[in-house]
Amino acid sequence: MDSGLASADSMVDAWVEEGRIPGAVLLVVRNGEAFLHEAYGLASVDDSLPMSKSTVFDLASVTKVMATTYALMVLSDQGRIDVQASVATYLPDFTGGGRERITIRDLLTHRSGLPQWLPTYYHATDREEAYAYLRTVPLMRPVGQERHYSDLGFMLLGRVVEEVSGQSLDAFVHTEIYGPLGLRKTGFRPVMSSTSTSDWAPSESEYARTSHGNPFERRMVHDPDFGYRIDGDPDAWSGWRSEWLEGEVNDGNAYHAFRGVAGHAGLFSTADELGVLLQVMLDGGERDGRRLVSPETIAAFVRPTGDRQALGWQLPGYGPGGSFGHTGFTGTLVLGVPDQNLALVLLTNRQNFGVNEDTQYPDVGPLQRAVTEAVTGID
Repeated sequence: MDSGLASADSMVDAWVEEGRIPGAVLLVVRNGEAFLHEAYGLASVDDSLPMSKSTVFDLASVTKVMATTYALMVLSDQGRIDVQASVATYLPDFTGGGRERITIRDLLTHRSGLPQWLPTYYHATDREEAYAYLRTVPLMRPVGQERHYSDLGFMLLGRVVEEVSGQSLDAFVHTEIYGPLGLRKTGFRPVMSSTSTSDWAPSESEYARTSHGNPFERRMVHDPDFGYRIDGDPDAWSGWRSEWLEGEVNDGNAYHAFRGVAGHAGLFSTADELGVLLQVMLDGGERDGRRLVSPETIAAFVRPTGDRQALGWQLPGYGPGGSFGHTGFTGTLVLGVPDQNLALVLLTNRQNFGVNEDTQYPDVGPLQRAVTEAVTGID
């Protein structure tokens, strides 16, 4: 193991040993070969379940790239969607209040003017009701100008994928992406086997637990000083979960309003299968002689659009030039480094501490940055 990999390994191990995170899985792939794949600590603190290399994680916002953006790359490559077209081209009832000016590109680059987050479950119990609500949400800023990260934008992109493909989002990505790649532990709502689109039926011991209920989101709704404000009575809805979340999506909007399948969150996977998805990107859209998407489409989707943002993909400043990736609220990171043909996956279960109402989950940003810099050789 070279010094950079050894340093990254030591850093993750130290964070676990010091009790800063319960556990983690780290994968580093160079030129298609795994040079480092290690598991650390616990997948579940409550029952002392050890983390393993095959532990399945709730990816949170990594869903935005490994499901929704990937699906849009495939549809774009097939000529079935134009990222420059208006959202209303594919969702004809998404109009009024300036919505007709929003393009697919605006949603992908977080320049739609939509709010960052709202508790859609106060207004919806399924995907149809959620979409009906999204059509009423006023824009907060002019379309196409400032970048403001928006979960709502990716909820809409998930809907676009479904309307264009004629399939549910989970069915489309399984049929067009995960299935052809032989990925058996990547998908939505894995514990709901009767509604799963794959043949995956994992046991409870395969999951990294997230939080005990949703204390963070509850505070987002009830504490006006927390940075989020909602219209109406915060007590108008009381469906908060109060059990350990294991194999069940942590994100409240994905769980309550979208029944586990949403464009912004809900995907589960393992480090090695995420490594495969990154490697396909690095290899120009091909694996084992099968092409999923063209190199030209990949290049278009990872091209900078400003503010360290590409089409769906984030362009982190702490990676080498040309790097693309995304992070997730549950403590997840995927990163591709084309110049080094390197794929990096770092998955943590940073929310899995105790059963109290503490919403100050550890910030794993410094660990993600340090590991990336060590692995890629950035000083």
